[in-house]
Amino acid sequence: MTVLVTGAKGQLGTELRLRARETDSRHWLFADIVADEGIIPLDITDESAVRSLVAEHHIDLIVNCAAYTNVDRAEEDEPAAERLNADAVRILGSMPVRMIHISTDYVFAGEGWIPCRETDPVAPRTAYGRTKLHGEEQLLAVNPTAVIIRTAWLYSPYGNNFVKTMLKYGKERDKLTVVYDQVGTPTYAGDLAEAILTVIANTEWKPGIYHFTNEGVCSWYDFTIEILRQAGVNCTVEPILSSQYQYKTPRPHYSVLDKAKFKAAFAAKIPYWTDGLRRCLEAMNELPQ
Repeated sequence: MTVLVTGAKGQLGTELRLRARETDSRHWLFADIVADEGIIPLDITDESAVRSLVAEHHIDLIVNCAAYTNVDRAEEDEPAAERLNADAVRILGSMPVRMIHISTDYVFAGEGWIPCRETDPVAPRTAYGRTKLHGEEQLLAVNPTAVIIRTAWLYSPYGNNFVKTMLKYGKERDKLTVVYDQVGTPTYAGDLAEAILTVIANTEWKPGIYHFTNEGVCSWYDFTIEILRQAGVNCTVEPILSSQYQYKTPRPHYSVLDKAKFKAAFAAKIPYWTDGLRRCLEAMNELPQ
């Protein structure tokens, strides 16, 4: 089997690259918009380029980790977000291969208090959420056997994310203020990468929409407290309401995803979020300074 991973330089793509080194039963090809060591250049909005690469390398499966993820900037340039989050997904999905696509909790309104199931009504409130939902819809229209995995609150030792930001600010400042009325589940990208490998390795291909995050629930305030505690950073953290923070774009107040379908389909045991954070921080400490 030959697997193409798009968005290979992002948080999730990097975690997949690290884990792919440990497998010998599959051939992996990693692509991103700009080439790098071990990464080939590919513009996934260019259908002819995608089709040529898939044919040349005899791709059997595409794992799409690429996305326009800047929530605030998407509000200012929704067409650009639509090209990457929807149009490109349709192009990838139209290839004659299997596909795994990563989506988001932002397809929901984020206003309830019960974990969202795959069958719950979608109602995105942001340009980012709308374009990601369009990507899901366009993918299933051209490739109904695709696997879509929605996730939330993703972080890793790589790229820009909440964990790295809080560590930076916690070391620079005496006090941080963090919202406590937005609730979800922090998700270590390494654990999501393992989940993707589980889907690939399963003896039966099981198409459909799934939810995957780490286990547990917390607020951004709770998350920050635990980040700093585990990292040994001494900084006061004060809880505030979302209304006290000047967001350019509305954020979901409740982003907890129900993972029962994924666990049942793939007999998966999902790590608790504090354990995922511990392993991420350990990986960060091993990186060159």
